[in-house]
Amino acid sequence: MSHPRVDVVLLTMNDRPEQEKTAQATLLAQRGVDLRICVVGNGCVPDIVPSDAHTVVLEENVGIPGGRNAGARALTESGRPGDYLFFLDNDATFPTDDVLARLLAEADHHPEAAYVQPRLTGPDDATTPRRWVPRLRAGDPSRPGVITTMTEGIVLVRRDAFDAVGGWEASLFAYEGLDLAYRCWSAGWSGWYAADLRMHHPVTSPTRHAQFHRLAARNRIAVAYRNLPASLIPAYLTTWTAITLARSARHGGIRDSLQGMREGWALRHAQARRPMSWRTAWRLTTAGRPPVISTPAHPRSIRSPAGGTP
Repeated sequence: MSHPRVDVVLLTMNDRPEQEKTAQATLLAQRGVDLRICVVGNGCVPDIVPSDAHTVVLEENVGIPGGRNAGARALTESGRPGDYLFFLDNDATFPTDDVLARLLAEADHHPEAAYVQPRLTGPDDATTPRRWVPRLRAGDPSRPGVITTMTEGIVLVRRDAFDAVGGWEASLFAYEGLDLAYRCWSAGWSGWYAADLRMHHPVTSPTRHAQFHRLAARNRIAVAYRNLPASLIPAYLTTWTAITLARSARHGGIRDSLQGMREGWALRHAQARRPMSWRTAWRLTTAGRPPVISTPAHPRSIRSPAGGTP
């Protein structure tokens, strides 16, 4: 009996071997799917590689989106790419052996969705911080529905949508999910949050990484200039800046946030502009997230730019 084929991309810097062994073991235990796996060494030669998996060795750390693109490209070039790509952080685990098969079933049930997002919890299978719920109304993480952003480290993406929009934006280096989500929506797709499907991830804070505040701030400006109609950019950035500064004043990182804002502003015109249509802006609005509302990355919400989650 043939099974649906999924290409899996996993980045590593050989910095968490025990967690990576566990992640790969739960991946290989998935049933009801045919897997092709690519382990990408982001500035290293991967130490842990499953049998028959592809390997990409990058001479330097090119960032999370660039590394993921390299893995997706290697699987394409190896022939017969799968219909879906699954991007997996190297410290995330599947709590049961049917998660991928059920995610594919969700994708079949929602053919309009370019990407399907499982519910992310801590290892206790219950704790879901608000920052991990990929929608504005995050009070009930068990509620499924249409989403306009993504938790990019654990997400299923249709291969044809991924290729059509050009994959991840490598210049962002990290914190790239909103950009890909916007481009998928601009191409006529949407996203789906499959809240009843869980994936496990350690609950950790990225603020121990010096680049967090700077890159998160820089990239918000870059994403706005890349994707929004010109008349929406001031409203988006005004809202985002006010919230970012308020949160930075409470939680720290205001100096790095300001530096990132300066970098983003200085480099804004270097962005490749592909502004969404007003129809897309309206679709985002009716889906619950007008593209003038920006929830900045919380100081405890985003992965390390080193190649996995902190």
